[in-house]
This record gives sequence, structure tokens and C-alpha cells, in this order.
Amino acid sequence: MCLKQGFNIKKRFKGVGQVRLPATIGFKVALWYAGFFILSSALLFMMAYYYFSSILVEQDREEILQELTEISSLYAIGGIHALDTFLQDNTATRRSKPLFMRIANAKNETIHLFSPGKWKDFNLSMLEKNNFCRAECTRTWIQIASDNGDYVLDIKSSLLTKGHWVQVGMSSQGREKVLLQFHRIFLVVMVPLFILGLGGGLFLSRRILQPLRHMIRTVRSIDIGKETATVPRTMSGDELDELAGLFNGMLGNIHRLVAGMKNALDNVAHDLRTPMTRLRNISEMALREKEDVPLLRAALEKGIEESDNIIRMLNTLMDISEAETGSMTLQIRRANVSDLVANIADMYQFVAEEKGIRVQLAVEEALWAEVDAGRISQALANIVDNAIKFTPAGGTITLEAFGSDTQVIIKTRDTGSGISPDDLSRIWRRLYRGDASRSEKGLGLGLSLVKGIINAHKGRIQVESKPGKGAVFVIHLKRSTHSRP
Repeated sequence: MCLKQGFNIKKRFKGVGQVRLPATIGFKVALWYAGFFILSSALLFMMAYYYFSSILVEQDREEILQELTEISSLYAIGGIHALDTFLQDNTATRRSKPLFMRIANAKNETIHLFSPGKWKDFNLSMLEKNNFCRAECTRTWIQIASDNGDYVLDIKSSLLTKGHWVQVGMSSQGREKVLLQFHRIFLVVMVPLFILGLGGGLFLSRRILQPLRHMIRTVRSIDIGKETATVPRTMSGDELDELAGLFNGMLGNIHRLVAGMKNALDNVAHDLRTPMTRLRNISEMALREKEDVPLLRAALEKGIEESDNIIRMLNTLMDISEAETGSMTLQIRRANVSDLVANIADMYQFVAEEKGIRVQLAVEEALWAEVDAGRISQALANIVDNAIKFTPAGGTITLEAFGSDTQVIIKTRDTGSGISPDDLSRIWRRLYRGDASRSEKGLGLGLSLVKGIINAHKGRIQVESKPGKGAVFVIHLKRSTHSRP
């Protein structure tokens, strides 16, 4: 029973006396600030204490020297009797700092000790045992500690007539009392100093760490579904304000990525229905005609073609999403854009000739830029492919490439049917196909991919067109400032 009660008591009081301090950064900063503030105050006190103590010692010794000069003169005039009179006359004014006086002969034997009862705490026999009275005695100070070690008797000697010596001293008791009072004052002041330091640390840490608390609240609001939340900025230009700006930029990128993923999924869900329906219809038709081998072969070929279209659509949609959200991986190298344009012209030369279209090339040499050569070629190929589709036989497609001090400019000009004003602002949308392009094969993703690739290179693309007068696509890329390696 007793053991069980003891166990319950131990369990009840478990943790008593264990104070758990807050683990927040603000509280730690406040403690560091308070500790630094208190340590600085203590250091200042020690310096002031040492300086004040030195001043008191110097004042006492200056007073001893003045009294020694006066006592030496009185002794020369009136002897010991004059010193007794002097001591009695100054007793009333020297109660807090009694004056020690000793007269010794040439053998350092005490002739007369004034008021010996006041110096009973000091072992004055040391003055006779040690041979203090030599020529160097007048240049040094003699210090005798009290029996309890609390005080020190400072003594200065002076040579009198007939080989006699006079020694004048003063106890440090008076200045030790002053220093003790100074010490007590410091201890009393330390408590409000600690409170002030801790309070100031908490206030400053709260002000300094306010952006971090805003970030925490923002992250929590995102967790509950508020995706557009941002961190308020102080616009002070300090590191935390810069961190808040970077954090907001990161949130914006995340929101853009999520929006791009949603749009891509919506487009895929919407535009895969038609090819998947065609693929299903082809399969059902082939199943109904079990013994018609040519029909089955044609169905398989058509199914493979539809599968390729679906895969191509998915890949293109993923490329467009990566480009629009800034996550497209680019293999940036220094490349000669002139060669890229020339290669695209050669690639489509045969296709254009079959349709009766002439391809012209006007390219400056050595147009160097920091680009992903494969992606830029892909964008140019899409533009040229569209130009061939919408340019009638006998037309012309012109590829130009020239440079300025800071840019490389690529122009693709055709003499096709052009783009209507209503379609001109919509051609960059995913899966958009104008009325003139519905009769041509395609997914409606080419120009969206072109714009995404150019934007990923920090460039820009624009189009100029009038119905019946063709179209001009202009690409601007940043020119490399370095010459060819």
C-alpha cells in the first residue's frame, strides 16, 4: 500500500520544477538579445567599477601625500607634541577616514604611534620586523592587510631630521564602503535591466520576424485551399522583405504550374474524345466483318494511325504545358541561327516543290545565339509547315534571318490565303483551328507550341497578315555577345 501511494505521489509530481520554455525563434532571439544586453551592462559596470576604484585609491594617496608633507613640517617645528595637537584638531573631520601616523628612529624602532587603538586590526609589527626605512622607502607604498583581509592600510614614508622617519597612512575601509554601495546599486539596477532587455528583445524579434509569421499564415491558408494567398511585404528592402518577395514568386510559379496542369488535363479530356471514338468505331466495324481480311487490315492501319495521332497530341500538349509554365527543359548551346534556318529550308524544299511552291532563302551569315537548336528548329518547322499548307501552287515562301546589335530576327513570309482579323488573335490558343484550316490535317497545336518554345527562350513572336495577302511570322531572339568559339 505504501509503495503504491509513493508511486502515485511520484507520478503526480512528475515534471514539477521542469519549466518548458517556448521553442520559437522569436523567444530565442529575445533571450540572446537580453543576454547580450545584460553582459554588456555587466562589462560596463566592471569598467566603471575599476575606474571608480582607481580614482578613489588615487584620491586617498594624494591626501596621504599632502598630510605627509604637512606632518613632516610640523614635526620639524614642534616635534611629537605638535603632531598630537594636529591630530586632535582634525579628529572631528577625519572620523570616516582616520589618519595613521608613526614616528620611527634610524633603526626602525617605533618612537611614537598615534591612536594605536584604531589600528588593532592590522599587524603593525611588520613595520619593525622588515627593514622598510631605506632610501627607496620614500618612493614606494607600503600595504598591510587587515587580519580579516577586508581592508588594506596604505602607508607612505618620509625622512625626518636626525635619521628619524615619519609614516602616514590611511585605511581602505572608507572607499570599500563606497564601492560596496556602488555594487549594491548595480545589483538593484540589474533586475529592471534584465526585464528591459527581455522586453526589448521580444519587441524587436516580433518586429523582425513578422514576415516569417506572415509566411507561416500564408502556407496554412494554402493548406486549406486558398491557392492565391501571398505574403504581405514591408518594402523595406532588407533580407526578410526579399525573402517574402521570392516566396511570393515561388507561390506564383506553383499556381501557374497547377493552372497549366489543369488546362492540359482539360484539353486532353476534351480533345481525346473524338480520336478515341473513331478508334472504337473502327474496332467495332472490324469485329462485325470477321472474314473480310482487306477490311480488317485497313481497320488495323486506321487504328494505328489514330493511336499515333493521340500520342502526338499528348506529347505536344505536354510540351506546350511545360513551355507555358516555364518548366520546359532546354539544352541551351551557342548555335548559328543561320544554319538552323537553312536546314529547315532544305528539309521542306522537296515538299514545297511537290505542291508547286517556291522556297526562297535570305540569310545573313554567323547569327549566333544561345538557344536550344532542336526546339528552335521545331518551332521553325511548324511555321514553315503551316505556310506550305495554306499557300496555293505557284506561291512563294521566303525565309529571312538577319541581326541587330542585340537580336536575331527570323521572318517567314508566304503568299497564301492569309489570316482573317477574327482569327488573328486566336491562332495561339491550344487546339484552335480557323475556318480555313479545318479542311487541312492537323491538331491545332502547332502555333501554340511555337509560341511556348519562343517564350521559353525569353524571346517573342508576332504575326502580320491580311486575308488574301499571306502572312508574316517574325521571331525575335537574344543575340549572343560572344563570337564563335
